[in-house]
Amino acid sequence: MIRTSRRLADGREILYFDRDPVPREAVDTRDLPAVATRSQLRYDALLGEWVALASHRQTRTFLPPADECPLDPSRPGRPTEIPESDYQVVVFENRFPSLATGVERDVPPSAPGNPLAELRPGFGRCEVVCFTSEHDRVFADLGADRARLVVDVWADRTAELSALDGVEQVFCFENHGEEIGVTLSHPHGQIYAYPFVTPRVEKVLASVRRHREATSGDLFAEVVAAEATGPRVVAANELWTAFVPAAARWPYEVQFFPLRKVADLPELTDAERDAFVEVYLDVLARFARRFDTPMPYIASWNQAPRRGRHDWWLHLQLFSLRRAPGKLKYLAGSESGMGAFITDTNPEDVAEQLRAVKVTVE
Repeated sequence: MIRTSRRLADGREILYFDRDPVPREAVDTRDLPAVATRSQLRYDALLGEWVALASHRQTRTFLPPADECPLDPSRPGRPTEIPESDYQVVVFENRFPSLATGVERDVPPSAPGNPLAELRPGFGRCEVVCFTSEHDRVFADLGADRARLVVDVWADRTAELSALDGVEQVFCFENHGEEIGVTLSHPHGQIYAYPFVTPRVEKVLASVRRHREATSGDLFAEVVAAEATGPRVVAANELWTAFVPAAARWPYEVQFFPLRKVADLPELTDAERDAFVEVYLDVLARFARRFDTPMPYIASWNQAPRRGRHDWWLHLQLFSLRRAPGKLKYLAGSESGMGAFITDTNPEDVAEQLRAVKVTVE
């Protein structure tokens, strides 16, 4: 993999990732204003969680026409976020980031009127990952070679962002489908470098440590061993297993675990990366063909935080709020108000339905 670093007109970094040497000399000709980031973090003392406030994002690009997509390659007379006329995989700093390394550092110690609501600068980094220059493709149709390049890019960015002083956790993800809230239809994902450990990871780590203290066992290892031979497996090979979790929260949810314990994407071997692509494209194809209507989804990499690596087991969550053709699962009172999920599907049935989908992965 060859990485080429360039700068956009407003100073943001853009990185081109190619399998073979390609000259990347195109210049961003746009007249862009400087990126203004006013993010801050506020601590919710009751929940013990950080909340990012990023009011400047209200003006970000929202569902532009296909011929005005800012993630397409640049064309004569139509410069975009990517100056080159073609590309394989591209990563660039988000123009409307929730977190940024250049954020204003001088903030009050707490929110007005509440000394318990601690304030911090919205430090971090938010990146956009474009999977292909082709506007109308989706990840499921990328093919093994391009999907593998994306995995290598995720690993590269995880390693680099994790090394930033002040970053505690790196999160690679893809939002797919308008129902999820996607504002740009071009196939892309994002990467967040957080200055804190996210609530989900904190909760999982607490469960892992509690289980070890009570039984001396490894909770992750026990879950993987049980599910890898259970009735909810959707796809698997010699290095990965993909299964519907026994207590799935979403109507369609699959978790992907390597069979070897690793903390994050950079720790995966070449063979493990190839094997992941095989299983992932298989399951994505099953998602895409489960109904005769598009299946919106979120693909969410759960990687180790900086503190707690030895307790963590890398895994990916793939989930959709589609519960039936024409029907979505909304996070209403119980889920949004109390955080108590009520699911509309049975995990064993979902696994059987996905296994029954006929797919051909190239």
